[in-house]
Amino acid sequence: MYKSIVELVVNLVELVCVLTVAVYTLSRTKFYHEISRKKPSFKGMVFLILFFGMLSIYGTIEGVNILGAIANVRDLGPAIAGLIGGPIAGLGAGMIGAVHRFSRGGFTAIPCSLATLIAGLAGGIIYKFRKGEFITPSKALIFGISLESFHMLLVLLISRPFEQAFLLVRQIALAMIGANSLGLALFSFIILNHKKEQETRAARQRIESELNVANEIQTSMLPRIFPPFPDRKEFDIYATMDPAREVGGDFYDFFFIGEDKLCFLIGDVSGKGVPASLFMVISKTLLKTEGLRGYSPDEILSRVNSILYPDNDAHMFVTIFCVILDAKTGEIQFANGGHNPPLIGKDGEDFEFIRVPEGSIVGPMPNMEYECKKLALKPNDVIFLYTDGVTEAMNPEGQLFSDERLRQCLSDLKGKDIEDIIHGVRSEIATFAQGASQSDDITMLALRYKGGTM
Repeated sequence: MYKSIVELVVNLVELVCVLTVAVYTLSRTKFYHEISRKKPSFKGMVFLILFFGMLSIYGTIEGVNILGAIANVRDLGPAIAGLIGGPIAGLGAGMIGAVHRFSRGGFTAIPCSLATLIAGLAGGIIYKFRKGEFITPSKALIFGISLESFHMLLVLLISRPFEQAFLLVRQIALAMIGANSLGLALFSFIILNHKKEQETRAARQRIESELNVANEIQTSMLPRIFPPFPDRKEFDIYATMDPAREVGGDFYDFFFIGEDKLCFLIGDVSGKGVPASLFMVISKTLLKTEGLRGYSPDEILSRVNSILYPDNDAHMFVTIFCVILDAKTGEIQFANGGHNPPLIGKDGEDFEFIRVPEGSIVGPMPNMEYECKKLALKPNDVIFLYTDGVTEAMNPEGQLFSDERLRQCLSDLKGKDIEDIIHGVRSEIATFAQGASQSDDITMLALRYKGGTM
């Protein structure tokens, strides 16, 4: 007689743990991925049958000999094979486990072999009934209890002498029912958890794919070909936008209004991610539409604000700095919608911030008015526009890149081509950040006035 039911349970639970690791390993293989998609190949189905058939044999070999029989977890393999692969997989694994058990002999050989075969078939029937969806841990627990209770009943009905069969069932019933039902519940948890992982991974990949497409769409809306106006010799212009996420809220634009007036602008939408990118698309489109109507910078901002406000239930806003350059004379008109002040680098001199009206943000409030200012650019003067992602870039110590560091960086780059100036600032920011993650979009635009044509 076995020492105690507790010791028997411990031994059977140890077997369940070994089988649990095996099933967990299986759930990470390509064969299981085929089966979980309900598209198993012939090779995959054969692998499934052999794998769980071997687990069934292992459950017998490592079982505990009691009264001329074997207390075991043999039925787990076929039952799980049926639950995840259907009747063919369940019967195949059950046949392997049943034949092996029958070959071991003993007065319970017939009922135990039959129970193993039925375990695989029962799992397959549940698979068909649930259309391939694996049962929950609670239902797996009930299935295990029912399966092993039926197993014990078969032993009582078929095994002889009855007295020995009755004594055996009394010794092992609770341990086998408990261990096997616990095993099925654990396997259910593993398989369903793996399914959730797959669904989460697929959802994440789908979102990433959609964000990549959104990034491509958003980026395609910004001018990316430089020089953009190769036949115009009065100025050079260059810009970049580096989003902190897949999609961002920063933008820039430039376009001609008539023959000799170039409108160029930069903007920064409140917030991050998809909402900011959608608001950015709307804002940029409206700015260009109103700009092409020939309005002054202050009128452009005012009209865009009036269009955005009525339907802006989310109270989003955008800061904008809008400039119109007269390419013949070098005169610029500008208006500020709550944006960072630009810098100007006069020919051969250090960069300095332009004193501009602070202005109000665009979008959340009605009836906003903006002030228009003028400034004359001379040949080789450079005007530099940027968003706060530049000056508020942080290093690991939490220090900001700062206005003064930007001004000094630009001054160190004076005399260089505007493309080199912007890339130089980007490089300086990267050096300053020391690998710290980018917390905000970084957008810059620079224009060098070269003088009007005669």
